[in-house]
Amino acid sequence: MTKDMMIKAASDFMAEKGGVMDLAEYKSHGNDVPVKDYLLRRQFGSWNRVLSVVKKRHPISVTPVKVEKPKAAPKVEKKTEVKVEKKDDK
Repeated sequence: MTKDMMIKAASDFMAEKGGVMDLAEYKSHGNDVPVKDYLLRRQFGSWNRVLSVVKKRHPISVTPVKVEKPKAAPKVEKKTEVKVEKKDDK
């Protein structure tokens, strides 16, 4: 597998999972990753260089997902009753 093929596979995987990943997040996917992290680091020197090459050769374009805000529940006014005691002065 060439360096370019490795970067393309890693870039596609990151795009599928939602964007650029740091090393810990990439490792957390375990055997699901197309190229092991240590192979990428061996070829490129460090994880930052891997991300730099991904950015240059195969940029990850992630479309942001718009999240709709839930509508607020209508406010219910609490009725408080005031009890007034009448005193008889008889």
